[in-house]
Amino acid sequence: MQTKTEVNPSLWVKSEPFSYGAFPIAPHPRLAYNNVKKIVIYAKNKGSSGFPKLNYSVWRHIACNKLHLSEDLAWMYFSTCHLLSEDLSAIERVEWDQRFTECSHQSDVDELRSQVSVGTLKFILYLYLQQLHKVSLKASLVAGDEWPSLKNSQELEGSGRSTPRGNKTLDDHSHMLFVQHNIQEILELLVEPENYSQTHPTESALTTEAVEAIGFLVAGSIDKCRSLIPLLDIATLQTVQHKSGFSKITKTFNLRKLSIWLRDCLVQNPFGISSCIANGRRLSWPMAGEDKEAMAESTTKRGKIATNAHVVPKEHMKGNKIIIMSQVSKQTIARSSGTLEGSSVKIHRSHYSFLYLLSPLRSVTIEKCRNSTIVLGPVEVALYISHCENLTVISAARNVMICGSTSCTLHLLTPNRPVLLGGNETLTLAPYHTFYGTLEEQMAKSGIGVSRNLWDQPLCIGPDHKDTAPVWETLPTQDFFTFNVPFEIVGKTRSIPMPLPPKYQKAISQRQKQIDSWQKTVKESGLAKEQRREFQKLVESRFHVWLSETGHKRELDSLVVPLQNQTLKK
Repeated sequence: MQTKTEVNPSLWVKSEPFSYGAFPIAPHPRLAYNNVKKIVIYAKNKGSSGFPKLNYSVWRHIACNKLHLSEDLAWMYFSTCHLLSEDLSAIERVEWDQRFTECSHQSDVDELRSQVSVGTLKFILYLYLQQLHKVSLKASLVAGDEWPSLKNSQELEGSGRSTPRGNKTLDDHSHMLFVQHNIQEILELLVEPENYSQTHPTESALTTEAVEAIGFLVAGSIDKCRSLIPLLDIATLQTVQHKSGFSKITKTFNLRKLSIWLRDCLVQNPFGISSCIANGRRLSWPMAGEDKEAMAESTTKRGKIATNAHVVPKEHMKGNKIIIMSQVSKQTIARSSGTLEGSSVKIHRSHYSFLYLLSPLRSVTIEKCRNSTIVLGPVEVALYISHCENLTVISAARNVMICGSTSCTLHLLTPNRPVLLGGNETLTLAPYHTFYGTLEEQMAKSGIGVSRNLWDQPLCIGPDHKDTAPVWETLPTQDFFTFNVPFEIVGKTRSIPMPLPPKYQKAISQRQKQIDSWQKTVKESGLAKEQRREFQKLVESRFHVWLSETGHKRELDSLVVPLQNQTLKK
C-alpha cells in the first residue's frame, strides 16, 4: 500500500538528443556496441584526460586510429555532443568561434580542439544513439520495433521520387519505445569495469555518475510536470531508493532494479510533439495572402499552429518549449514575439508559403515542405531540413543538417560545416544575405557571431556522395541578390552583419553600377513629359508581366495585410 509520502515519478525521453544528435544515416560499422563499451575502459586508463571528462585528443586517437573514422566525422560527433550536453553561455560560444577563426594552420585548429572535452559517459550514450539508424528492413517488417521502421520510408509528397526516410522527428513515441526496449544495453554501457559482475551481469552496480549521465537522455518530475528534477535526484529520493536500486552504503545502483524502475516510470514526453498536438494552445497568428476563392476552398485546410509554452516550467524552457506549424499553405506569416523566442519550431508540410519567424530560436525542423521561402531568426542549436523540395531557407544557425531534399537553396551563416546526409539532390548553398533591425542583438543572445561562416564547406556523409557527381553547388554570382525583409523592425542593425564573400559583393556592386548607369541614361535622354509618361507605363507593364511570370506577384500580394501595420506584431 502506498504511503502518503511516497511519490510516483514520471520520466520521459528528451527530444533534442534524438532529433538533433542522432544523425539519420547508417553509423560507421566500427561504432558497434562492443567497441563503444570498450571506450570507457580505454578512457579510464588515460587518467584525467579520459575520465570523467573525455578530451577531444583522446577521442580523436580512438576514433581515427582504432575505429578508423575520418577526423571530420570524429569531430562532428564530438562537437555535436558538446553542444547538446555542455551548457556554455552565448558569449563563450562566440569566443570559441573567434578563436577558431584566428587559427592560421591545421596544427592551431588541432591544439584548440584538444581543449574541448565532454562528459565521458554522456558521450558513450551519444555514440550509442547513432545505432538507432542501423536499419534492418527485415526486422522492421516482422517486429515493427526497429527505429526508424520500414513504414518510415515514404515517397516525398509531390516529388515523384522515393527517398530514404531519416530521423522521425515528429514521433517522440518512437523515442520512448526505443529506450524502453534497449534500457538494459544502455545501462550496461555505463557500468565501469570494477563494478561489473561476470557471473551475474544484471546484478552489476552503476555509480551515481552513470545515473547522472542518463539524465542526458531522460528528464523527470514528481509533481505532474509542474517542475522538472534531475534524474539522479529523483532516483535517490528516500521513498524511491527501494525501487531504483540505490544503496546508501555503497552509493551505487543495482542494474537490474534500476532497469525495471526506469522502464516502469517512462511515459510519453509531456513536452513533446505528440503532447503539443493533443493538448497545445492554438495560436491565431494572422495569415495573409489568400484571395477570396482560395480562402473559400481552404476553409477546412487552414494551417494549424500550436504551442506548449503555457505548460512548460519557466526555468526549463530550453528544449521543451515548442511551436508546431502544420499544413500552412499559400500563406504569408510574419512573427517576432516572446512566445516564439527560444522555441523549438517544427514546420511540417508547408506549401507555397512565405514564413518570417524573426525571433531567436532554440532549434528548427523543416519537414516535407515545398515551394516555400522560410526566413528564420538565429538558431541556437540546429536547423534540420528533411524531405523538402524547391525550398529557400535563410538562416543564421550553429548547426545545419539536410537530408532527402531536392532543389533547395540555403542562405547560411553558420560557424560549423553544414552536414549533407543521404537522399539529397541539387542543393544550392549561398552566403547569408539579409538583415532586420534586431538581428545582431538576437545573434548575440543565440551565441552566433560573425567571425566564422562555413556555409560553403559542407560535410557530406553517406554512401550516395560522389566527387564525380556532387549533390550540391554554390550559388552562381549572376543569380545572387540581397534579400530585403519587407517589415519594419526597430533595432540597431542597418546592414548584413557579416561581409559578403568578395565575388558576391563584386556582383552586387556591378549590378548597382548598371542600375545607376540606366537611371543616368533615362535622365539624360531628353524625353518630353508625355514621352516620359508613356515610357513609365511601358516599364510598369513589363514589370507586372515579369512579376506574374516569376510568381513574385503572389508574394507581394500576400504582404499587403502585414504591411498595413508597418511593423511586425508582437
